[in-house]
Amino acid sequence: MNPGRHIRFVLIGMIFFPAACAIGPDYQRPELETPQQYRTDSTIVFADSSIADSLLNLKWWDLFGDPVLDTLVRIALDENKDVLIAASRIEEARATYGFTKADIFPRLDISAGASRGDFVFGNKAESLTNNFFIAPTLSWEIDFWGKFRRANESARADLLASMSSLRTIQLSLISEVVGSYFFLLDYKRRLEISERTLESRIVSLDIIQKRFDKGIIPEIDLNQAQIQKEIAEGAIPLHRRLVSQTENSLSILLGRLPSSVPVASEIDQLKVPEIPMGIPATILERRPDIAEAEFRVMSQNAKIGVAQAMRLPSISLTGIFGFASGDLSNLISDGAAWSLGGDLFGPIFNFGKNIARVEIEEERTKQTLYLYEKTVLLAFADVEDALTEVKTYGEQLSSVERKLVAARNAAYLSRERYDKGVTSYLEVLDTERSLFSIELELSEVNQQYHNAYVRLYKALGGGWLSEEEMEEAARREE
Repeated sequence: MNPGRHIRFVLIGMIFFPAACAIGPDYQRPELETPQQYRTDSTIVFADSSIADSLLNLKWWDLFGDPVLDTLVRIALDENKDVLIAASRIEEARATYGFTKADIFPRLDISAGASRGDFVFGNKAESLTNNFFIAPTLSWEIDFWGKFRRANESARADLLASMSSLRTIQLSLISEVVGSYFFLLDYKRRLEISERTLESRIVSLDIIQKRFDKGIIPEIDLNQAQIQKEIAEGAIPLHRRLVSQTENSLSILLGRLPSSVPVASEIDQLKVPEIPMGIPATILERRPDIAEAEFRVMSQNAKIGVAQAMRLPSISLTGIFGFASGDLSNLISDGAAWSLGGDLFGPIFNFGKNIARVEIEEERTKQTLYLYEKTVLLAFADVEDALTEVKTYGEQLSSVERKLVAARNAAYLSRERYDKGVTSYLEVLDTERSLFSIELELSEVNQQYHNAYVRLYKALGGGWLSEEEMEEAARREE
């Protein structure tokens, strides 16, 4: 019999058998109900807006107008350890995908051996014999039920999920870097306010001390001035500590040892981004955590098919074509030897183990689906919360700014009234205490206001991370 005909038969089988349909449910994307507008502001609705799309595609941290931010973000994306770990996991998932995909194709091995004795194939020989052989072995489990294709589908979805996981980490990292930078500006501003207030109160205490020494004012005024001076002085180490701790945290985000971090702006010098009037309904699809959750559903759904295929018989083919001889020197010249065979293995009764395996994968698929739906709900809640924060912190900031104007004027007038003997020093203390508190409050609310925008851009999925990604996104949308 011609071995070439059998080899051609195997090759033809390799082409046509994989075309058989894979059992198990094909993935169907879950349908999601999306609101027509955000409840926070009726002017911010879902719409196909090119302006909104272009704004969201920008490196959104540039919209705050601080030149240091882009440098910090780039350093973090290149050197942050969590990003490097996530990138390594992508490579692991890619290798797993290749490992799983290889099961679809035939496997080619080589075997060789040598033996000498009088026991051959289970029988006693009359004399000693030699046996030498070398042969490539082609083995292939035909993926008739799609078991390997479903496993490959699952591994590919896991790879895509790991890529989305990297984007999730990158987006969170950018938000943490920008948010921490705003905290740093806030704490530096509060430190500057505290140091300036201390200088002013040292001057006031010196004046009060001289007036007390001359018997013009009572000792309680001196004591109150001393208390206010210590309050301002006590705020300085507090804010120095906060500055140092924030710089250390920011350094870790940058993947570096704790060190000082340069700043280029004051907290009140940052620009306020414009919120687009129309936000596309598809913007939540850009959130990498949603994409990751969907890929997890896709991966788990494919595992149902793998489990179902394990309930059915498997068909394996084995082909050997090589050389065999009783004399090593004549191994090649004695002629070729070949073998072609097939095996069928199928489960009959295993106390419902294979049925339970399918049920396990079905329930796991339900769990990943519920997790996906929960992720989408949380995404909408994140946007709503961020929009609420932007709106309310903006209103609060305006109120504190007006309050600061009034507090500065009240402090000036009370000082004038005290110097002219019209009022007691208690009024001066009260207005100066209020002014110091409001100045610190204004810096904090300013930071909270700008961090609300950070959370909004994070909730909307952020912007693209590089020019290459922007160009790729533009090509997909054409």
